[in-house]
Amino acid sequence: MARVTLSAQGAASPDTVWQRYADIHQWASWSPQIRAVHSVRRRLSPGMSGTVESVAGIRAPFVVEAVDHDRRTWTWRVRLARIQIRLHHEVKPQGRGSATSLTMHGPRLVLLAYAPLARLALHRLVQP
Repeated sequence: MARVTLSAQGAASPDTVWQRYADIHQWASWSPQIRAVHSVRRRLSPGMSGTVESVAGIRAPFVVEAVDHDRRTWTWRVRLARIQIRLHHEVKPQGRGSATSLTMHGPRLVLLAYAPLARLALHRLVQP
């Protein structure tokens, strides 16, 4: 298993960025690889599960492991066939805007292939 950490900074406030994470129906607005997220719940919460659907129509089941709304952090696990990736997200104040980071754990080649899309999504996430 490998670990890859990505980060981005932008002018959006930490509260705005966190809201974009916390409301799963907003994910497709800033993450170009996501078409939709399907879950019984709309707001991030520990134990929440569902599927994330890519723009290619591929659906991958997920489970949210932890959420700390006060610290603006959350962790989830996504599975596609035999491949599982664990993703940990953080949002912090940065100057007049915010910084977000993503630490991914999983098979090295999968993480390296996904990193460019994830980096683009993070940069879009922190824009006003």
